[in-house]
Amino acid sequence: MTGRAVADDRGAVLVVDDDEMIVGLVAQGLLAAGYRVTTASSGAEALERLAEAVPDVVVSDVNMPDMDGFTLVQRLREDSRLRSLPLLFLTSRAEAADVVSGMRLGADDYITKPFDLPVLVARVDAKRLRPPLPADRLQTDRRTGLASSATFMDELDRERERALRSGRSGHLALLGLNESGSIRARFGERGVDEVLRQVADVLGAVVTPLETAGRTPDGGFGLLLPETSSDDVRDLLQGLSERLAGRRLDIEGSKVSVTPLVGYVPLDAVQSAKQAVEQAGAALEHAQMHLDLRPIAYRPEMLAEAAAPRQPRPLLERLRTPFQVALTFVIGIVLPYFVYLLADRAGFDITPFAYLVVVFSLLVTGIAIWVEGLLALNPAQPPPAPEEQDGGPAYPPASAVIAAYLPNEAATVLETVEAFLRVNYPGDLQVVLAYNSPVPLPVERVLGELAQRETRFTLLKVEGSTSKAQNVNAALQIVTGEFTGVFDADHLPAADSFVRAYRWMADGYDVVQGHPVVRNGDASWVARTVAVEFEMIYAVSHPGRAKLHQFGIFGGSNGYWRTQLLRETRFRGSMLTEDIDSALRVVEAGYRIGSDPYLISRELAPTTLQALWDQRMRWAQGWFQVSLGHLFGALRNPGLTPRQRFGFFFLLGWREVYPWLSVQMFPLIAFYAHRAGGPQHLDWFVPVFVLTTIFTLSVGPWQTLFAYRQADPEIRARTAWFWLYLVVASVFYTEYKNVIARVAQVKQAMREKAWKVTPRAAGTGGAPEGGLTAQAVGPAANDPEHPADEPLVPPPLPHHTTSPSRTS
Repeated sequence: MTGRAVADDRGAVLVVDDDEMIVGLVAQGLLAAGYRVTTASSGAEALERLAEAVPDVVVSDVNMPDMDGFTLVQRLREDSRLRSLPLLFLTSRAEAADVVSGMRLGADDYITKPFDLPVLVARVDAKRLRPPLPADRLQTDRRTGLASSATFMDELDRERERALRSGRSGHLALLGLNESGSIRARFGERGVDEVLRQVADVLGAVVTPLETAGRTPDGGFGLLLPETSSDDVRDLLQGLSERLAGRRLDIEGSKVSVTPLVGYVPLDAVQSAKQAVEQAGAALEHAQMHLDLRPIAYRPEMLAEAAAPRQPRPLLERLRTPFQVALTFVIGIVLPYFVYLLADRAGFDITPFAYLVVVFSLLVTGIAIWVEGLLALNPAQPPPAPEEQDGGPAYPPASAVIAAYLPNEAATVLETVEAFLRVNYPGDLQVVLAYNSPVPLPVERVLGELAQRETRFTLLKVEGSTSKAQNVNAALQIVTGEFTGVFDADHLPAADSFVRAYRWMADGYDVVQGHPVVRNGDASWVARTVAVEFEMIYAVSHPGRAKLHQFGIFGGSNGYWRTQLLRETRFRGSMLTEDIDSALRVVEAGYRIGSDPYLISRELAPTTLQALWDQRMRWAQGWFQVSLGHLFGALRNPGLTPRQRFGFFFLLGWREVYPWLSVQMFPLIAFYAHRAGGPQHLDWFVPVFVLTTIFTLSVGPWQTLFAYRQADPEIRARTAWFWLYLVVASVFYTEYKNVIARVAQVKQAMREKAWKVTPRAAGTGGAPEGGLTAQAVGPAANDPEHPADEPLVPPPLPHHTTSPSRTS
């Protein structure tokens, strides 16, 4: 039967039951409440009525002929037109299993007979006023208030079509949180909901009315950014990532830091919304590899990387570096010689200008070494240790993060952890070993047992990590200290190191770089050479340069950060010297980095020339990356003082140009000798040449003397090591480092980024080579190739006896 409409029309209800008495009773109650009623005696008949008109609510029995209620609700939920139609079961089947089955099949309510008619009408009212909707059809995500996944995907498809029609591309960005799993394990789903809500608040504050923030089908977050350029998208997403990383989320009274992961893709290059999500998801996975807060743009090779890698060609690999070395000599020596020769034949003698440039570069470099050395004689000191206040501890909680690649550093890592546990720090000290290892190792069991016994020690295995940057970034999820020391797996800190570091923090510094001292100099002449070189770097160059340029440099290890700044900055695994990159970003943002030669840790040096080559090549190419990325921005940065901008120029620009200038003596001498008829006709005793030569030759011994005076007492006691350094440096080491600097630039131009980890072994530094990158010991990364080491002798003044008219 069909009820007539009444004045108070509340809508239509379809009542389905083969019991006419029940149908009449229910219809009478609904009609009295103002509903229009249609009836059917089976599920099959109900489908016929629904084909004629769709009511607001369906009330159905379960046991009926032809088609029962369970089958009816299944058919409704399979029909896109009817899947959102509210359905209430009214049945005598009251077993719990029946209720569960009905609800799982898609019923919106389940009422058992006998029933109270007013209650039934009230429940029909509720479904009419607040009709249930399948989760995938909701316009708004119930957990976050953002666009639901269905709404977001629909809008994504429309925006993709608009981008194709208009030619003005929009972008899709996907946002994830690296800590989602650990938050779920610690706080459960309630904690996850809290995180999602707070992240949604940040997104809601960032997006404009023309942009859309929503959930994606996999439970992540998506951002639709219409008609935006790649540069604008990158800047917006970088700001969003830093904003999330800098916010401490509140979960059940606990403060939690998260690491946002962002991948994005332009919409004019995708064929569907699904493909856009797939490509942005591949970029997001790459962001998770580094955890450095940088948004990653999709590249086609990201989806292809799952394919089997090509087999290397051993012969070509062996010839690659010799070819690159030869290429640098062609570029730096052979090519200039022919340029001088051709210019001369064309009537233009450019060698006087070239000679002046070379002499000027050597003089500038030598003067810089002298100035840094003199300034280092009286290094800056932190204020006295703070006193206890109001009876409480004066020292805040501190953390140490040790980054390790265990196959190469298994022999020394246990010694390192035990040394950190012996550090004398009055406050709470947390020691975190963040490591990666492709194979299980016995030392992991020993470290695990130590972590069970020692509450201050946390063992964190970073699965899938391929770099120190990833290990440190992952450790920041669990760091609890207000300031954090970052160390390599071979560093043994001095007992008072954290106390001294906090004295700098209490004085307003944001980062302080300590003084790594080589502890295995007895292992080989290479290690002894590096030991003296490190004293030149950390005891002389860094403190002197920090005074000269008004900023210090964080060198990757034995450095201490304000934890929140480190969380906001992170290390970028895409950089070969991620430490220097992070330091320069901090300086450019206006933070203070200090250098303390008395903040000591002891580390292992390479013991062979091959190991040293591998280490320094990585450092040199990493510095070149940093120079390309930071130099020009720093020179234009209004927040830097003129002295700081000059420091950036000298640190990033001059150091990359100098290795090429330093070899110009050879083409100049060759050209003058050719033009004079042989080197025997050159005048080697021109006053300018003689004076310049004496000055530049004196720089190396004086720099060594500065290092001896400022060196750590254990190194200073080895006087013979300093004499060895003078001999080695004058014979080949200076040019050895300049060759590395030049080859590194060629490698960067050829996009070569395969590197060997610095070998480690307890006490010797001589572990097997190979494996993943796990070290970046920073400022030394610059200084071994720094133009302020020992300048080469300038070329002779271009003067000869056969052609006075053509002398300079």
